[in-house]
Amino acid sequence: MSLFKGILICCILLAFAKKNTYAQNILWADKVLGYSSEYRPGQFGQGYRSKQILHKPNKLPDFGNSPCAWTPADAESRSEEWIKVGFAKTISLKQVAIAENLNPGAIARVYAYDENGKEFLLLDKKPASEGITGKMLRLFPTQNILANAIKIILQPDKVPGFNQIDAIGISDDVKPIDAEINLSANLKKDLKKENLGKNVNSAAQELAPIISPDGKTLYFTREDFAGNTGSPKNQDVWFSQLGNNNQWGKAQNIGPPINNIGNNAIASISNVGKTLYLINKYRSDGTMTFGISQSFATKNGWSFPKDIIVTDFYNNEDGTELAVSPQGNVMVFSLQRRDTEGDKDLYVSFQQKDDSWSEPRRMGNVINTADYEGSPFIALDNKSLYFSSRGISGYGKSDIFLSKRLDDTWLNWSEPENLGPAINSKSWDAYFSISATGDYAYFTANDEPSGISDIFRIELNPEMKPDPVAIISGSILEIETNKPVRADIVADLKKNNEVFTKAQFDPETGEFRLILPLKDIYRITASEKGYFPVTEEIDLSNEINFKNIKKNLYLQPIKAGQQIRLNNTMFTQSSADVVPTSYSELDRIVTTMKDFPAMEILLEGHTDNQGEVQKNIKLAEDRVQQVKKYLLSKGIDAQRIQTKAWGPAKPIASNLTEQTRQKNRRVEFTILKI
Repeated sequence: MSLFKGILICCILLAFAKKNTYAQNILWADKVLGYSSEYRPGQFGQGYRSKQILHKPNKLPDFGNSPCAWTPADAESRSEEWIKVGFAKTISLKQVAIAENLNPGAIARVYAYDENGKEFLLLDKKPASEGITGKMLRLFPTQNILANAIKIILQPDKVPGFNQIDAIGISDDVKPIDAEINLSANLKKDLKKENLGKNVNSAAQELAPIISPDGKTLYFTREDFAGNTGSPKNQDVWFSQLGNNNQWGKAQNIGPPINNIGNNAIASISNVGKTLYLINKYRSDGTMTFGISQSFATKNGWSFPKDIIVTDFYNNEDGTELAVSPQGNVMVFSLQRRDTEGDKDLYVSFQQKDDSWSEPRRMGNVINTADYEGSPFIALDNKSLYFSSRGISGYGKSDIFLSKRLDDTWLNWSEPENLGPAINSKSWDAYFSISATGDYAYFTANDEPSGISDIFRIELNPEMKPDPVAIISGSILEIETNKPVRADIVADLKKNNEVFTKAQFDPETGEFRLILPLKDIYRITASEKGYFPVTEEIDLSNEINFKNIKKNLYLQPIKAGQQIRLNNTMFTQSSADVVPTSYSELDRIVTTMKDFPAMEILLEGHTDNQGEVQKNIKLAEDRVQQVKKYLLSKGIDAQRIQTKAWGPAKPIASNLTEQTRQKNRRVEFTILKI
């Protein structure tokens, strides 16, 4: 082969590669420059207005009526209607796409405009009904136009019913512009949803599944069922438990006080499964009123629901849906309020110091549309939000989407991803719920062909899953007697001492449980009056998969003679410098000594046997002196603190390996006097 032919072939191949990697430039209208009229059917919301034509389609590729589309004021007006839209930049116009989502055929003329306002006629035709629900109208101009605006003119009286335009797009390429569903990445094609069967589902309506964090109890709402409390038409809470054979047991009515003669439903569950969040407020006479409440697990069952107070809490539509964050300090509501864009929007509220909740704040236009948004669920990673929407391009009446929280305001979210056709159908799909393991999701869908709402589950694609977490569970025990002790539990982040979450251990209701995201190191501290707080470090920094960790914590009574070992990572290696992340542990000594003003202690320093004995003794002495110095800086009298440096003389573990030697490098204190 000659050099010339080789160069020629390379050039051809390069050109071919560039052609095949060329990305089509599509712009969707981003501003309304003028319009003739817009439909305003109700007091609340911004549906059907001119601004609904902006950005990418909200309805297509599905067709039909949508408040997320521009709709002229009169369905069959004899006057022409028009709208003019602009684009972010000027492009060489090769294509115009007009998403006619309802009753297409009314468009009579289409114009394009360049930067100087010069007008170019792209379409001039006699409108007529096309006998279909909707379509994507595409025009391919032959003129050489550098365009940044489009105007369409409709003759509504030529086509029966309202004419709606979902979006207008332009491109510098003739490849047909299509409306696309924003799917979660790399969806498995063999995903199939599974009906939970007759033990859970019945001939009635089963709605709103809530799976307990441990995945062993499924709560749901049953409607139009003879076994309900009061009128069968009302809703009751039912539950099913997972058996050893991995099959769901026969559903049981949860009974009073959660179920009464009104409509009852569980909307969310705490991260340890000990608190249920319920729609409505419960009165002592058995009646209910608008609001939300919570019921707590006790040794005798669920407590009578207690009101949750939310500032300026109202809803202009029937029905409220909500989700509570894993840390229990954030709630997401589905409501219609004065600033709602559509049917219902998602709002966020934050728990206040007095346990009340802040006024709900709308969560922005990335997840909210001019149509319905509801059935929120916050995964245990505290940032994955699953919700249903009719206002984002999907497969049917209501689809389920996933969006990720981008910051701590709870107002900024990633673009919602559709969970795909295995979950979302042509019908109504909602109420997503995931257990801590993240393996399965439970949701409500219409059972084909009956049309009855049933509860299904599906094995999750990795991209659908929230970030993995660890469940830390166990009991709090007195070290001398092994008896359970009621205690408060705090998990903080070692890197900055910030409190991450709190819990309680009550021996009457069983073990404590904490949900902790991976990739961090945590310290879990249990405390109770009369005992010295105990801290255990949980290192999840290198974990990548769900973990279930059982860990009992042992509290030591505060009494003379009690010896308490401090964290063995309190100092930097071969140094007496106390690391800042250990200040919180030293502060617990300070608090205890202030609670017991007569307490005196002996601080003792220990090392491993590596290196010279005298150097190790000196290091141990320096370390206990640094701890003493810190306690003095917090107001503890020096006469209450004695010190002793042992160096390597009193090992508590073998010195043969680094792992065991680490246990010997420690500071302990003994209570000499109370």
